[in-house]
Amino acid sequence: MPIMTANSMDFISRSAEQTRRLGMRLGALLQPGDVLALSGDLGAGKTTLVQGIAQGWGSTDSVSSPTFVLVNVYRRPDGGLLHHMDAYRVESALEAEDLDLDAMMSTGALIVEWAERITDALPKDILWVNMKWIADEHRSMVFNPVGSRNQQLLAEFKHQTFGG
Repeated sequence: MPIMTANSMDFISRSAEQTRRLGMRLGALLQPGDVLALSGDLGAGKTTLVQGIAQGWGSTDSVSSPTFVLVNVYRRPDGGLLHHMDAYRVESALEAEDLDLDAMMSTGALIVEWAERITDALPKDILWVNMKWIADEHRSMVFNPVGSRNQQLLAEFKHQTFGG
């Protein structure tokens, strides 16, 4: 069971499939303008979580890490866009802004892997997800919302995922 407070949630995923399923529930709740900031070491499960988020959001596109292209865009049948950015190779907040983050946020939801590298380029209202490898397939995920929309998003996610 997760550890939940009014403003955070700490969850241990026991498999890649469980991480994807959690992502699916979160993805179903995303709206244009939402920004998810994923942080964690290599192998922490960030891209696996994004695979679930994209599926729950309604994309039928294949999801892969955009490490070399920096941004992948996934589409829903209704035309909705989900932007998936990997900031691992981005050297500064200014370089991230050159990728036109504002346009991404205005046309869809945005997920940023390695978000801690470009914090100054990201909006203040954001849902942070810090992921850590624990052992084998076990991953720790700590969700911390900033701003009223993200507090609402996390509350709805907790309710739909764990009840209460």
